Amino acid sequence: MTPWHLDVTFAALADPTRRAILARLMVGEASVMELAEPFAMSQPSISKHLKVLEGAGLISRGRDKQRRPCRLEAKPLAEANEWLEGYRRFWENRFEALDALLDELQANPATAGRGKRGDH
Repeated sequence: MTPWHLDVTFAALADPTRRAILARLMVGEASVMELAEPFAMSQPSISKHLKVLEGAGLISRGRDKQRRPCRLEAKPLAEANEWLEGYRRFWENRFEALDALLDELQANPATAGRGKRGDH
């Protein structure tokens, strides 16, 4: 994923309305009117949110006679998750090191009060 794609994906996800739209689309495709239903906003306002999501590649719009159903496109979310996964591994390694240190301190309580400078 290029930095630009990542920026566009996270910018689209930054809005709670757009996240709610994506959550609804996890259930299945929906029309603009169906997506607008739970929100106290106009259809043009929902359409603006859909345009942002579509620009980020997070949704696509099909053609079904006069209906243009929206559907979730998971690839950008998977790519963002892959990027975040590196940070999850980083923190997991940090916590494992902290666990090991705590285990060592519990096993050797005589050294627990010593600082790094050894002035105790």
